[in-house]
Amino acid sequence: MEVIMEVLEKFQAFIWGPPTLLLLLGTGIYFTVTLKGIQLFKFPKALKAIFEKEEGVGDVSAFATLCTTLAADIGTGSIVGVATALRIGGPGAMFWMWVSAFFGMTTKYAESVLAVKYRTKDENGQMAGGPMYYIQNGMGKKYIWLAKLFAIFGVFTALLGCGTFPQVNAITESVNLAFHIPIALVGAIVTVLTAIVILGGIQSISKVAQFVVPFMAIFFIGGSVLILGMNYQALPDAFRQIFTCAFSAESMLGGAAGATVVSLMTVIRTGVARGVYTNEAGLGSSPIVAAAAKTNSCVKQGLISMTSVFFTTLVTCTMTGLVIISSGLMDTTDLSGSPLVTQAYNMHLSHNIGMYIVAVGIIFFSFTTILGWSYYGERCIVYLTGSLKSVKVFKVLYIIAIAAAPFLTLEPIWLLADITNALMILPNLVALLSLRKVIINETRKYFDKLERETIKLPKNAVVE
Repeated sequence: MEVIMEVLEKFQAFIWGPPTLLLLLGTGIYFTVTLKGIQLFKFPKALKAIFEKEEGVGDVSAFATLCTTLAADIGTGSIVGVATALRIGGPGAMFWMWVSAFFGMTTKYAESVLAVKYRTKDENGQMAGGPMYYIQNGMGKKYIWLAKLFAIFGVFTALLGCGTFPQVNAITESVNLAFHIPIALVGAIVTVLTAIVILGGIQSISKVAQFVVPFMAIFFIGGSVLILGMNYQALPDAFRQIFTCAFSAESMLGGAAGATVVSLMTVIRTGVARGVYTNEAGLGSSPIVAAAAKTNSCVKQGLISMTSVFFTTLVTCTMTGLVIISSGLMDTTDLSGSPLVTQAYNMHLSHNIGMYIVAVGIIFFSFTTILGWSYYGERCIVYLTGSLKSVKVFKVLYIIAIAAAPFLTLEPIWLLADITNALMILPNLVALLSLRKVIINETRKYFDKLERETIKLPKNAVVE
């Protein structure tokens, strides 16, 4: 096991090295500039679009696709993953999560624009889209190998990364800690519930997501705000630590066993990697479900999808991070992961209420992530095989992975998840940059049309 861990750690450090970080941030910066800060200046319109009724071709409503995206995005990474990132990279990692999220909003916008524009229908008449389709249909058939590469990585990420092991592991440990229910029993319950929902397809998954996502967001964020309100005096110092450690050549982490020094590169890599893990901007997973939206506008769906990064990282992860940093536990204990979050949330609430907030949050966040990733993996396997019959085999394998997850250790799971994430990122970002003119032109046409309708210009007029 030690040899395997060493290999995984080296590969994770390599694949999340400067080239990948620069490609991720560079892509987001490029689209931020060329789309004129769309995540800032069009954000109010994006929020409004979530609740507008859209008539168009698709399988589920735009709101349902957003909920499904959030269901897949807001998982253990938003709670346990944040605690792990802070322990590895210090408070400064929180700042780099914000940076990756800010620029990631335009990346996710670009992904969803292409997903809807180049989507097709499968043999059952359901929408099929995502990076593999916009690579093939947008870049051309000579790049099918790249599309297949993405789909292969997508299947592996669903089965071995984001979709299964970290989520189930977090659920079983949290329920066992909070409610003292045996891990094996919790694992069995999660497996059964997963099987019931995913066998119903995207309609079943989206219905569960629409019900659970708003509830879990209000519950967890509300609890976090309550704790931060009770500990408001510690917030200025928490922000000071975040901004100070974000730019220090070396950051000092405290703990019961003494101080640990981490490099600036570790801080940046940890923050960006965990940010991508939580909001999946650049990963290429979210456009798979965005392609199923009932919409006539790829740009409007892109705006809606863009908001998921804001809700996931800039809201949910920030709440978790601030509660942990302001608790002071990072300087006085060596706790990490779920125990660190649990104790931080418990500090200012009596009767273990904080522990229950964390446990319930993890249960719902992780379970919905399991559901969302089952759909992502399903679409990838259909693209690879060209047949819907392969879906049944994939779902069986997915359920088996869920059943096995409670009995695996946490450290190699997180490393494997980070590695499979990075492998999906590379072909997806290559496609986004190759099709950048399509994204820019579609955006310009959409907003030009809106401006014409607003000021009632003649059809042949040019809007500067």
